Amino acid sequence: MTLIKIADLYPDYKEEIFGGDDIKKFSVYSDDAEKIGSVHDVLVDEGGRFRYFVVNTGFLGFGKKILFPVGLANMDYDRDRIHLPGFTKEQAENLPEYNDDMTIDYNYEERVRKVYRLPTPNKTLPDYDLDNYSYDYEPDFYEMNAQNHQQFKLYEERLVANKERFKTGTVTVGKRIATETAKVSVPIEKERVIVERMTPSNTTPIAPDATAFQEGEVFRMEVYEETANVQKQTFVREEVKIRKEIENETVEVQETIRREELEVDTDGKPIINENR
Repeated sequence: MTLIKIADLYPDYKEEIFGGDDIKKFSVYSDDAEKIGSVHDVLVDEGGRFRYFVVNTGFLGFGKKILFPVGLANMDYDRDRIHLPGFTKEQAENLPEYNDDMTIDYNYEERVRKVYRLPTPNKTLPDYDLDNYSYDYEPDFYEMNAQNHQQFKLYEERLVANKERFKTGTVTVGKRIATETAKVSVPIEKERVIVERMTPSNTTPIAPDATAFQEGEVFRMEVYEETANVQKQTFVREEVKIRKEIENETVEVQETIRREELEVDTDGKPIINENR
């Protein structure tokens, strides 16, 4: 059975368990109001249940730390005190010393339990050893009842949902050049010279003009034609806008959670008023 310091299992034990108080500041008194020392630490099992108070017995003059089973203590939260009924200096002398670096094993716990065990008529423990001992065998040592401990907390687990933002991908928008062969129709004009030779219908003699019987150029006509002149010009073909839209959806997450239920054991027929 592994025992753990309370701060190792519950780093925020002051707020989570003691409502902002620090159990390590509580003073420790015997049942006749004699101060024994102070709480040095609390040891819990792997399930988080309180098992021992580590008590510094400096006021008894021993100057050593000892373990005290939580079920034997009476809590006084109003005055930040823990009372140890029946605790004696003889017990303090007989208890093995505790130090912060040690590992608590079964044999060490047995030495502690033997000091606190009192002969009780008609009370016997089942046969046990290192492999099968259970804290349930001695509830007086390890159960924190309402009478002696006044207040303690029952815990439950709840699902607390948080959102994490992560990158799912990248959208890159670029351009590429696409080519194609375009055709355009351009109407053009071409001039041509038509030379017609005709037989005159008038056969009457005429007076020749100044060009008669002269060789060489007697007439000039300029001929023109059009050719297609195509130029490329740039125009906006389309506009592209890029934006992001957020889509909201609700996802359901399922997980198993735990909670602690209160169990009240009675002996005899006591009257119990239980308020939730």
